[in-house]
Amino acid sequence: QVQLVESGGGLVQAGGSLRLSCAASGRTDSSYAMGWFRQAPGKEREFVAAISRSGGITYYGDSVKGRFTISRDNAKNTVYLQMNSLKPSDTAVFVCAARSYNSGSYYPNEYDFWGQGTQVTVSS
Repeated sequence: QVQLVESGGGLVQAGGSLRLSCAASGRTDSSYAMGWFRQAPGKEREFVAAISRSGGITYYGDSVKGRFTISRDNAKNTVYLQMNSLKPSDTAVFVCAARSYNSGSYYPNEYDFWGQGTQVTVSS
């Protein structure tokens, strides 16, 4: 089992930045590809970004390309999501997830473990 804990969410004005972190604990000896998803009230869960086990390959949803950057520090068992040029439409609960494969995935049902999420609110 792997436990995932997100942090770094909060309230920010449009155009601002936030950096989310997702710390993994438990069976981290088995490396995982990691992903970030988000869910706004009344909307379906949306893929945001993912990163391969090694960190060499990254994936982004169309709505965040060029604004968000995913990265990881395997020594710290932590994945990050740097979010710049935030928009009110980015307001959501952001959740990180892990899958027991080398590559990331765009699909939530291909992830094995999930965190509880952190709220990001962007005011206009």
